[in-house]
Amino acid sequence: MDETQKVRENRLRRKAVRQGLRLEKSRRRDVTALDYGGYQLIDPGTNGLVFGELAGRRFGASLDEIEAWLSDPVGRVAATDQDQGKGSR
Repeated sequence: MDETQKVRENRLRRKAVRQGLRLEKSRRRDVTALDYGGYQLIDPGTNGLVFGELAGRRFGASLDEIEAWLSDPVGRVAATDQDQGKGSR
């Protein structure tokens, strides 16, 4: 991992902590694994997955997706409201 990527990852880790979350990166070393290099956000209070699942697999988010999710709380709330509305019909 180059230094700029590591700096960006650390910045997003701090941003996640400020929002009460924990950023995790897959520790998988097999480059052919589906979750290799992926990220997810965890709620440390419940140890539950908040964001980063893609097609049923954990660590499914890229660093770009994590950054967008952490940077847009308004869109995040709207998406959650839409998801809840679908299930209540």
